[in-house]
Amino acid sequence: MIIGFSSRVTVSAGALCLAGLMALTPAAAAEPGGAEPTPPGGPRAAAPHPSLLYRPGTQVRLRTGASRVPEVSALSWVVADARTGEVLAAHNAHRKLPPASTLKTLFALTVLPGLPAGTRHTVRARELKGVGAGSSLVGVAEGRTYRIADLWRGVFLNSGNDAVRVLAELNGGWRLTAQRMQAKARSLGARDTRVVSPDGYDAPNQVSSAYDLAVFGRVGLRNPDFARYCATVEARFPGGGGWSYPILNTNRLLSGAKGVKPYRGLIGIKNGYTSKAGSTLVAAARRDGRTLVVTVMNPQEGDSSAVYEEARSLLDWGFRSAGKVEAVGSLGAPPARPAVTTPPAVAAAVPQEQGSVWTEAGLIAGAAGTGAAVVVLVLRLPARRPGRS
Repeated sequence: MIIGFSSRVTVSAGALCLAGLMALTPAAAAEPGGAEPTPPGGPRAAAPHPSLLYRPGTQVRLRTGASRVPEVSALSWVVADARTGEVLAAHNAHRKLPPASTLKTLFALTVLPGLPAGTRHTVRARELKGVGAGSSLVGVAEGRTYRIADLWRGVFLNSGNDAVRVLAELNGGWRLTAQRMQAKARSLGARDTRVVSPDGYDAPNQVSSAYDLAVFGRVGLRNPDFARYCATVEARFPGGGGWSYPILNTNRLLSGAKGVKPYRGLIGIKNGYTSKAGSTLVAAARRDGRTLVVTVMNPQEGDSSAVYEEARSLLDWGFRSAGKVEAVGSLGAPPARPAVTTPPAVAAAVPQEQGSVWTEAGLIAGAAGTGAAVVVLVLRLPARRPGRS
């Protein structure tokens, strides 16, 4: 027996199924960050200049009237537009160097979304084991209870490796956190970074680059909690018995400490120092509706304030050069939304929101089911004979 279907029935059922899928899952219809297709016979956009970011030395494409890039002594640096991701200029952008505490930007990107700020945690002795000798500390103490938000302020303002240790334990442990940070870096296209110690403490083969750190800073600013913490100038950190003490952000461009003039419009992000890495800095500033991200790694001249003054000169140049330079590369498109994974220890302590929420996978499955049901319904209808109205 041969079973046949009217061509109209087949086409209609397929169209309805496709329409259901497209209506419920618009994200599946286009690749995130993909370009609009060129209309048949329509004009094609000119091909962008090839990236210069893997070339050694200083890379910049100046247009007429643009000022020269300032002379700075850092081994590596990047100036980029935070909105578009365009790199305006760079020097040894992909050179792999020890990052020091600027690696805490990647730590925050990885761990912060899964730890609710209001959760309270009492610190245990084992959570503070392994803090490196000479580490910067905020004063986390065994047996004392802190909110997660307190610990993050300890990370961003005081660069507290003790706070990082506790947060990493809440995230599943030191080694697992390093693995998750490594995976996060790869997902962002940051392939120069190798994570060994999540707090940025000097460790064999631990490296990053000015490019990767600019990527982390740019993506971090899209998270409201990250942006708020990194822009906080001063706060109070809990002591014992209800007492607290002031902590000041060690980013001198933000706080104005040790004779460094605060930079107008500065947002943050994170500074660092170790004997192996030297001084490092990821900074962002906003002026006249434009936000720039700058990374400076290991200045070879000047004192401990050199990293801030070199960042200042690069930011000034970047703002002056708006519309006067062509990009030498791109930081890439940031993810549409961060994936949130709540560690089991935290999930058990935080009540889950009630109500039914459709996930993206659920929407796709629902759309597929709807399309299938339509196909079955249509196929059960009697096919029209040719010539009948």
